[in-house]
Amino acid sequence: MKTAGIDIGSRFIKLALLEEGQILLFKKAETSFSPLERCNELLRDVKTERIMATGYGRHLFEVHLGSRTITEIKAFARGARALFPECRTIIDIGGQDTKVISLDEKGNVRKFEMNDRCAAGTGKFLEIMAKTLDYSMKEFGHVASKGNKKIRINSMCTVFAESEVVSLIAKGEIREEIAVALHQLVANRVLSMLKRIPIEGDIVFAGGCAKNQCLKGLIEHALGKTVHVADNPEITGALGAALYAMEN
Repeated sequence: MKTAGIDIGSRFIKLALLEEGQILLFKKAETSFSPLERCNELLRDVKTERIMATGYGRHLFEVHLGSRTITEIKAFARGARALFPECRTIIDIGGQDTKVISLDEKGNVRKFEMNDRCAAGTGKFLEIMAKTLDYSMKEFGHVASKGNKKIRINSMCTVFAESEVVSLIAKGEIREEIAVALHQLVANRVLSMLKRIPIEGDIVFAGGCAKNQCLKGLIEHALGKTVHVADNPEITGALGAALYAMEN
């Protein structure tokens, strides 16, 4: 049986196609101004018996295309556990929110914390800051890994933090050092959220921001523990949704 999961995020839409639980296909596209159109493009020529949607735009998909839906928390829990069977703690820095999830020994969600009220500490925050420093997102984490922790940025608010960055640039501060300060700010937000849940078992960093080596390194250093990242960490939510479609 073929099942699919579609994770409709604020920045990207991810599609995972499974056959008997094995990944056959993974695709992603920018969400753009028309998420449904992008969903249809991703699903073109994809044959599946069941599909389940998750993510920021899942209800839109449900209303217009009649798909069942699942929360991001449950989808990420199921996907992370499939990728790392000993996973008990999940970090996801999404485009519009940041969440940390604690699982019990059976993989069920025990507790979670979520920041979804503003762009502070999210992928969008990093995108805006990268642009302010004239870096691509791919470059941003790489150059930040080379910076020294000499600068402190105080505001988590995207608008105020951007203002601080502009001031630092005007003072002639080194770009790499501003970059690492911004990454430390995001890492601190994640670490403060982790303090409110049990941290047990393997820690899995899911979602696109997990590819950012500076963020991963800062979190690992602070926790004193290995943080696991899949080859394609963006697949986690879509994979979890596809697995739920298969199992339910």
